[in-house]
Amino acid sequence: MSTDKFGSVPKFGLGTFRLKDQVVMDSVRAALDAGYRAIDTAQGYGNEAEIGEVLAESGIHRDELFLTTKIKPDNYSRSSLVASLQDSVEKLGVESVDLTLIHWPVPNGPVKPEEYLKALADGLDQGLTRQIGVSNFNIEGLKQARAILGDVPIATNQVEIHPYLQNRRLAEFARGEGIHLTSYMTLAVGKVMDDPVMQDIARAHRATPAQVALAWALAQEYSVIPSSTKRKNLQSNLGALTLRLTDEDMTRIAGLEQGESARLANPESARPVWD
Repeated sequence: MSTDKFGSVPKFGLGTFRLKDQVVMDSVRAALDAGYRAIDTAQGYGNEAEIGEVLAESGIHRDELFLTTKIKPDNYSRSSLVASLQDSVEKLGVESVDLTLIHWPVPNGPVKPEEYLKALADGLDQGLTRQIGVSNFNIEGLKQARAILGDVPIATNQVEIHPYLQNRRLAEFARGEGIHLTSYMTLAVGKVMDDPVMQDIARAHRATPAQVALAWALAQEYSVIPSSTKRKNLQSNLGALTLRLTDEDMTRIAGLEQGESARLANPESARPVWD
């Protein structure tokens, strides 16, 4: 598949949220066979070791892979974060990961951003990760992260973006600041498949609604990390890389915005105040 990137982050990868045990192994194996080379996981997903097992048996050279993991809130303290990242690296069977993210900002948690972001930078300095970034950060959180990290680049902010939750204020801010966004749940957990507008656009392009949603995100220079347990869908989703939507298509999809009512990932204890 295409190895094109937006900055230092691949355009297209495999998400593994909610995939465990044999299911995640089968999904990653099928994705690698289809040509995927970017894999997104997290400590909280409980599947790093299984992914590492598949990567080891694949025979694919490490330099061809882009591995992302995320630090879970239980490991945010400066005394725990680097050790937990070392554990993630070992489970994945590599010497370092390509990108490590803070999974949630947890604004009212016991560990403050200054501590966990500096600890994440320690992991970078120690060579356990090649880049660092954040996930689920709002505008204020990004400003704070920039101030804390100084010259250390934020490779991406991974956030929920799909046709029903377009995160326009955050996207505008990030674009203005040169901060890349990665869209997760781009298919709105399958909701796009049954949407009449998405279906109509898909018919016009001889594509699938999933391809349309992914192409819509890619057209805005968001990276995407769709997941699937079906080999056919994993292969089909890659068609989004070559699908070019028209300005009219983009306008129609823009009209699907539903705002906060459409948010799917929203844990009360970890979320920020959304923009």
